[in-house]
Amino acid sequence: MKDALDLLGRILIAFIFLFEAYDSIYYFGQTKETMSSYGLSWNQDFLMYGSIFLLLIGGTLVLIGYRSSFGAILLLFYWVPITFIVYSFWNDPEEIRRVQSLSFMKNIAIMGGLLIIIVNGSGKYSIKRLFATTKVRQRTKL
Repeated sequence: MKDALDLLGRILIAFIFLFEAYDSIYYFGQTKETMSSYGLSWNQDFLMYGSIFLLLIGGTLVLIGYRSSFGAILLLFYWVPITFIVYSFWNDPEEIRRVQSLSFMKNIAIMGGLLIIIVNGSGKYSIKRLFATTKVRQRTKL
């Protein structure tokens, strides 16, 4: 049961990041406008392509369970700065502070899930485990 829940948790966490990568690609122009509204005007194309790369590679590695710790680290490189830039509820007006603080705490919880993946690895149901347990037949010399 633990292994199945481990796999389900990895799938759910990876889905967040893969969906965000899709959303960033599909709404590329609007995402750049949103970046400008948060004061991220320096080299936006580089930041966009870099974030999409981190989201796709990190999300895929976490999903398939191959080098999932490395994938989770890549996702943290993206998720930590975005959380503090977008959900800086301490700077927001009183009327939206509550909603922003809840979103901030949600992102903190997702960071906790990524840290658990870094510490525990990918578990039993992963591509890494599949490669480690597959036996390759040896050729015999005649």
